[in-house]
Amino acid sequence: MGEACIPTADLSPFVREDEDGKKKVMEAITQACSEYGFFQIVNHGVSLDLIKEAMQPSKTFFDYSDEEKSKSSPSTNAPLPAGYSKQPLHSPDKNEYFLFFPPDGLLLESIINECLGLPTNFLKEFNHDRSWDFLLALRYFPASNNDNNGITEHEDSNILTFVIQDGVGSLQVLRNVEWIPAVPRGHYCGQWKRCYPGNSVFKCTKI
Repeated sequence: MGEACIPTADLSPFVREDEDGKKKVMEAITQACSEYGFFQIVNHGVSLDLIKEAMQPSKTFFDYSDEEKSKSSPSTNAPLPAGYSKQPLHSPDKNEYFLFFPPDGLLLESIINECLGLPTNFLKEFNHDRSWDFLLALRYFPASNNDNNGITEHEDSNILTFVIQDGVGSLQVLRNVEWIPAVPRGHYCGQWKRCYPGNSVFKCTKI
């Protein structure tokens, strides 16, 4: 038996309004959310070049010296005084990239809403506060044999989290008692499904 791998959903039928294709995608997402709580998405409408351009400032920043990076440390009275969190004055690639998140997020939200058999717009109304939408760029070390190197397992508290990897990899998804690697595809956004309260159909997985 082959190794388990993260399911992939092709969103192109929702772009070209292919009703039969939409049904197949929804079946795939339903199965992925029920068995894994996580799936990869392709053909999501976000240019790969734009993704790379938007992520480049993060790579550039982390290549700076610690002394230079410390200039962007948050103040001691910040709500979450950790990491580097000062916004640049202007970042056109990041700003353009961020514009794709509400539509893509709402599309996935509506798909999952229907997969769960919920009333129309239930999740949209449940998760109506768009002020909490945000783009977060993080840098983690590559996978290594050092057990203390990396971020601890966790569950996000929101409904949808989009995860994007570079070519290094190291993201893993917990399925039952097995950690499954989310292999970088180079052309996908990873999307993690976090259940809403009361949901007993879809998994809430750890990454």
